[in-house]
Amino acid sequence: MALRQRTPDRRALPLRLARGAFFAFIHRMDPFFHLDATAQADLVRRGEAHPLELLDAAFARIDALNPHINAVTALFEKSARRQAMQPVQGGPFAGVPYLIKDLAAVGGAALTYGSRLFANNVARRNEAIVRRALQAGFILAGKTNTAEFGLLPTTEPLLHGATRNPWDLERSPGGSSGGAAAAVAAGLVPVAQGGDGGGSIRIPASCCGVFGLKPSRGTVVPPLRRSPGDLSVNLCLSRSVRDTARQLCACEADGGIEGLDARCVTGPSPRRLRIAFSTRTFLGTQAEPEVKAAIEDVARLCESLGHHVEEAAPVLAGEEAVTHFLAFWAAGPAMLVKNFWLIRLKTWCATAKANVLEPWTLGLADWFLAEERKGPGLMLRAERFFEVVGRELDGFFDRYDVHLTPVLRRLPPRLGELAPTVPFETLLARCVDHIAYTPLHNAVGTPAMSVPLSISAGGLPIGSQFAARKGDERTLLHLAYELEAARPWAGRLPPLVAERIATGNAVAVT
Repeated sequence: MALRQRTPDRRALPLRLARGAFFAFIHRMDPFFHLDATAQADLVRRGEAHPLELLDAAFARIDALNPHINAVTALFEKSARRQAMQPVQGGPFAGVPYLIKDLAAVGGAALTYGSRLFANNVARRNEAIVRRALQAGFILAGKTNTAEFGLLPTTEPLLHGATRNPWDLERSPGGSSGGAAAAVAAGLVPVAQGGDGGGSIRIPASCCGVFGLKPSRGTVVPPLRRSPGDLSVNLCLSRSVRDTARQLCACEADGGIEGLDARCVTGPSPRRLRIAFSTRTFLGTQAEPEVKAAIEDVARLCESLGHHVEEAAPVLAGEEAVTHFLAFWAAGPAMLVKNFWLIRLKTWCATAKANVLEPWTLGLADWFLAEERKGPGLMLRAERFFEVVGRELDGFFDRYDVHLTPVLRRLPPRLGELAPTVPFETLLARCVDHIAYTPLHNAVGTPAMSVPLSISAGGLPIGSQFAARKGDERTLLHLAYELEAARPWAGRLPPLVAERIATGNAVAVT
């Protein structure tokens, strides 16, 4: 049944707001900027706001700030407005603008995968995660930037150019869901879709100071297509725990919208947890001092909340884990290169590959094909290795409910440090060092989240990673609600946005 709507005032809602002083005035009057997606949907549900108002406010923010952060690569202006003008249906996020990462298919829209190879590709149909977003009531407003095929922990594709971190425009927002995280951090939208195959939700959540949960493997609806070695899980980047909790319920593989409120985690739990924390990577490298201090501070925060906290970590074969994870990482690029001539309609040649595939993608493919030539069963060995690791991790979670670590070993890197044009061996070493805490949970399928609890002395976000037993997202979300209440982050804004709101000139970015 359609919900009651308030007809938008056409005088207050021109279809395209002009730039300049009038545009700044409208933005100062934006009552939605500080609201999460749940609060915005509540306004629509009560008839106190119209979806077109929310959409035009989001487009105004995108117009003003996106040229400076390059988070959004495509806008669905016509289709979004058509959607917003339809009678408002049910759904937890009815009428709320939403952005889709450019690895997910939206029917009739560009699907580039962040790659020049697919610069002109158009998706034929919506994939499952997009269909669930529509069922939840989201208005699809556009697409966000991503690393080529989601293969790097930064968002600097040669096709669309680098996304910049709203906290420091010279730094990376992380990746591969860096466009989504930067868009949410800058307030363009309250929540945006992301995917995580090795840390691609948690890493940008940490770099941009937003909340990001990677669900257990199999919990949410799968991607449209999976390449070999694909460990990715879809969900979102958000400002609030409740937005992510409701989105998780809406995207459950066996769930859907019906009965969502009854299934969702809606607040903290009185249960006190056994929390292990560690700051060294599985290769034994210590986190940089500010990151180490931040995680130790979060451990003390958890202890002050009544949880039992002690320093402990699972014992894993670190070097072997890196090699086997790299097999997963490189399998998709290897298949792409093998089938390149089919994709390019038999125009395959080395020059063509170099013109449309990034050096990092080609380097991963070369690594995989070289390893495969050494002996068959590369992927099978990797799968068996992580099956054993998974059992060892189960034993660890018999003793502890949650494992706290950094998300990243150091602060967000400067743009260019992890760019796809860095020589392969150098970039591989940098990536392995940078993201040493996150891939384990993709390889074994356990849930993990980045919680924005800390800020460096220089004003950069530092996320804390909490992981739990496979299928135990509820424990993580209960804890996240408690941490959000103990150390709120929703009002913390990047300087790019905060300074302009304070001066009442948020759109006049210079």
